[in-house]
Amino acid sequence: MRPVIPYVTAALLFGLGVYGVLRRRNAVLVLMAVELMLNAVNLILVSADTTARAVLPHSGQVFALFVIVLAAAEIGVGLAIVLQLYRLRATVAVDDVPLAEPAAVGRDAEAGR
Repeated sequence: MRPVIPYVTAALLFGLGVYGVLRRRNAVLVLMAVELMLNAVNLILVSADTTARAVLPHSGQVFALFVIVLAAAEIGVGLAIVLQLYRLRATVAVDDVPLAEPAAVGRDAEAGR
């Protein structure tokens, strides 16, 4: 097998994932684009393990398993955040997420008067 083909495929997948992260407004689609980038990294790790024999056998495959575990944890936390955002705002558009803290209301405002 020629080692160029998996590397070019992984680069295309990673580029498609970056495009998805930068252009999408839906939070679920952004998470899917991040998963696409992680899968491209997995492809590079496994390809590098098969083409360039390292000192440690199957080290690229072990790192790929770690990336899969990281991706599963990221999806669990990311989907929990998206669901909470949908409950609060009734939308999952990334553009509508407030980045600043809201003004003091309730007990904090009464303590300052």
